[in-house]
Formats: sequence, structure tokens, C-alpha cells
Amino acid sequence: MMDDLRRAGRSAVDLAVDHLAAVPGGPVWRPVAEADRSWLTRQPLPGAGRPLADLLHDVRDRILPYPMGNGHPRFFGWVNSPPSPAGVLVAPLAAAMNPSCAGGEHAGVLLERTVVRWLAELVDFPYQPGAGLLASGASVATVIALATARQRAVRRQGHNVRETGLYGQRPLAIYVSAEAHSCVRKAVELLGMGSRYIRTVPVDGAYRMETGALRRLITADREAGVRPFFVAASAGTVNTGTVDPLDEVAGIARECGLWFHIDGAYGALGILAEGARHLYAGLERADSLVLDPHKWLGVPVDAGCVLFRDPVEARDTFSLVPPYLRDDEADALGWFSEYGPEQTRPFRALRVWATISHLGREGIVRLVGRTTRLARTLAAMIEASDDFDLLAPAVTSVIAFRYRPATLDAAATDALNQAIPAVVRGRGHAFLTGTRLSGTAALRACILHPETTEADLTALLDEIRTVVREATA
Repeated sequence: MMDDLRRAGRSAVDLAVDHLAAVPGGPVWRPVAEADRSWLTRQPLPGAGRPLADLLHDVRDRILPYPMGNGHPRFFGWVNSPPSPAGVLVAPLAAAMNPSCAGGEHAGVLLERTVVRWLAELVDFPYQPGAGLLASGASVATVIALATARQRAVRRQGHNVRETGLYGQRPLAIYVSAEAHSCVRKAVELLGMGSRYIRTVPVDGAYRMETGALRRLITADREAGVRPFFVAASAGTVNTGTVDPLDEVAGIARECGLWFHIDGAYGALGILAEGARHLYAGLERADSLVLDPHKWLGVPVDAGCVLFRDPVEARDTFSLVPPYLRDDEADALGWFSEYGPEQTRPFRALRVWATISHLGREGIVRLVGRTTRLARTLAAMIEASDDFDLLAPAVTSVIAFRYRPATLDAAATDALNQAIPAVVRGRGHAFLTGTRLSGTAALRACILHPETTEADLTALLDEIRTVVREATA
């Protein structure tokens, strides 16, 4: 069996490298052929087993030809990076070890302590041992942060939400900007606090949270008998890359006794860009911070992280150690499974460690700097054109814009911009996604690929122009 694995493993390495090498020269995305779609979705459960080499043939012929597209330099959709070479290299080794990183004395657990500390250091977040852990991504990390905040809020009223739930409690109000990520709402609903008590704070012309409006909403809730307890600010929104006024929000949170959370899943590493540090003032004051190494850093999915100012509060929220998991030799920090909902936890730390080690701080600064400069270049190209409008300042590496035809009315222009991304993707020369800003359809380009060039930006705008020309001919 080991000889078969060795031969197949070498073939798998060649297959992976050949795939990555071919990506830039191929289409960014292609629709799945009907025969392959049928194979992917309708395979019967196999009766007899198959040789490893045969599995690789299927991967080569049926799976690798249809990637999401995020490995290509002209992929500008959502916030999905290409995989880091170091992360690709070590992923099979993590699988070969196959540990559960809930706790215990082994490499997976010990290495996670280091990479969590590294992530905190990269964004200048004050770190205490044990005050953070890796998660599948920002969605689960946000659940962990919000659950911890909920536990603290209810404890301050003399109750323990783990014992009594929210029964008999006054409603808890959560404050997010109009540009907040949907994972916050999902977390609120999942944890039983109800989306009715989410307060949407208006944004200014640059799509930053209006702190004056935040104060007014908090005051109104207190007067209505609703208990304010949690405010989430963004360090790089997905729509525009905007960074909220973190220091001002931190001051309001402290003054009003709210938990201050920062969603930096995509944009927290933007603090490393030249001249950007002042935008992130106040990040160090957060009670919790979420960031995703599988976004800007390119760690192969999945790899999210939540950091806490105080590790005791997270442990108070999640720790549950039944007799069969008791570890009398554990250090004072206990197990990772005491700080979040996962009991069996994969070895995420190896991919994060390898990626950061391979790049080093200097390499990460170069990556962030290059992609943010390209975003500013794209913004300048849009502003210099007579057929595009820039919709928000270039703050991180996301650019929001729209096509502005000379002859169409507002409704037709909106419909056109809504249709553009799907047509661009279908042509295979670039990958673009859309959104809505101030109620109208917008285009957005997120630049994360280290090999994207200015020529790729020109190609993106030219693709949009070609699509519009063909659609209106």
C-alpha cells in the first residue's frame, strides 16, 4: 500500500504543479460541460474500491479543468485569493498526520499557539497567551466572538446564559454599519438574539460608519428598554474595502459599556500598506478581532482566526471538559476546544505557519503593498475614463465602480451594470462580481493575486467595454 501511495503521491505533486503552472494561460472560468456535470453530481456509490492512480485520472480529467477561478491573475471576484505555494506544499503533510487539534501535547496544538500570536503581531493587536484560535473562517470566528460578548453581557446582569439561555432577559441590541458583512447577522440569528435587534448604522459618503448616528441609536435603545451590548466595525468591508473610524467607535463602545468587535476578515492586513496605519487607529482597542489568513495571505482554505483582548472570557463561554477528555497534564491555558465550539479541529496551523514563514513579514508587506497600489491604479484608470464612475475611495484592494453609458437612463444603466458580471465571467477572460451601493447596481474588483499586473487591469476594463458594446449593438 505504501508503494502505491508513494507512486500516486509523486503523480499528484506533478498534477498539482502542472495545474498551477497552466492556470494563468487558460480561461479564468469555464462552464462545466454537461457530461462532466453529470459525472460530478450523479455518480453511483462505488461497490468495489479503485486504485489510487485511477482516482488521479478522474481528478485530472473531470475536476481540475473546472476551478472556481481564483488562481488566475484576472480573477477579481469576491475576496478569494490564489493558494500560497507553501500552503499547497504542506497540506498533504497535515493530512498525513491527521491530528485533532482540540488539545493535548502534539505539534498541531503547539504550532497553532505560534501562528495565532504571529497574526496578532502582524496587525499590532495586543496578544495574551491563549487569547485566540483558528477557525474555519470569519463566519464561525464571528459566532465565537459574539457568543463570548453575549456571555459577558448576561453575566453582568447576574445570570449565566449557558445555564438559563436568554429566557427572561431584556433584548440585546447589536450595532453594525450598513456595509457590515452578512456573517454578523447570521451569528446574531444563530445565537438566538434575533435580527430584529440588529441596528443598522448609516454610513457617510465614503461608506464609513457614522459615529454620531451610532450614539443616537444607542440612546434610543436605552430609552426603549433595550440593552445595547455589541458594536461591530469593519477594517476593510467587502463592498468597497472601507475602514470604519475604529478609534471613534472604540471610544463610544468603552463609554457606553459595549463589546467592541472588529471584522477584519479581509482587510485587517491592510494596516501593513504604506501610509495606511492611521486608518486603523483603534484596532488595538477591540475586545475581539476576526481576520482570515485564507484571504489576503493566500493560505489554502480553510483558515480563519479570532483574537481576544481577554482569553478568560472566551474560555468562560465555551469550556466544557467531560471526564473522557480530561487532561491532567495540560498547561494553564487548557485545550483549544475550551475556547470555541469545535471539538475535533483540523491541523489548520501548518498551512498558516508555512505561508507566513515562506513570505516573512517583508514578503507580506510587499504583497499588501503591491495589491493596494494596483487598486489605486485601477481607481485612477476609472477616474481618467469617460465611461466609468468610481463609487468609493481606494482604501484597501477593493474597487467599487460602475459603467456609465452615455445614452441610457438610470433604470437601464442599473440593469446593464447588474448584467455585466455574469457575461464577463462567461467569456473567460476575466472574473468580476457585482454588488449594490446606495441602492444601485455596482461592479467591484478585489485584487489579491500577487501576479496581477496593470495589463490585467486594462484587460478587465476592456472586457467590460466589449460586453457592453456587444449587448447594445
